[in-house]
Amino acid sequence: GLEVEFSDPVVAEICASDRRIITGTAHRRENWGPGLEGIVAGVRLLAIEHTDTYFVIPQHPNPAVRAQLANLSDLPNVCLTEALSYPEFARLMARSYLIISDSGGIQEEAPSLGKPVLVCRDSTERGEGLEAGTLKLVGTDPARILEEAAKVLAGQGKQGRRPALWDGKAAERIVADLDRLLA
Repeated sequence: GLEVEFSDPVVAEICASDRRIITGTAHRRENWGPGLEGIVAGVRLLAIEHTDTYFVIPQHPNPAVRAQLANLSDLPNVCLTEALSYPEFARLMARSYLIISDSGGIQEEAPSLGKPVLVCRDSTERGEGLEAGTLKLVGTDPARILEEAAKVLAGQGKQGRRPALWDGKAAERIVADLDRLLA
């Protein structure tokens, strides 16, 4: 696994535990306001229903986003943390059971770690992840987020599976194709 020390001791303690972890992020501008409100409500319902699971939410620096995420701060199994360094976040994703996010990059990174992602958007440009079954579009409706996450937690939902060409060897394939093209 990734051996990285967390700057936040609470995140370190959570990752050292044997409880399931769900990582959540929300930052896309089109979700600010009602969309983020729905994501937060969905995570809130999920955290209340699954008290045996930790929820780690690295916060976006925007004050408006933080204000909405603060609606989760009263839940004992939710950890709102400052943004993590990339190595810390990669370790957190590797330790997570499920990721709930509106991030495009996480849609590629989490499957490479074998983690399912519930995508809080109505569409994605990463169709390979949908086809492979590792990504599921859930939008920002709280009931849908709760329903799909509960399926994953019960072992009935999306499984983390890397799409065929998301193996970290793109550069090698590009070089080989360029060699063939220029030969």
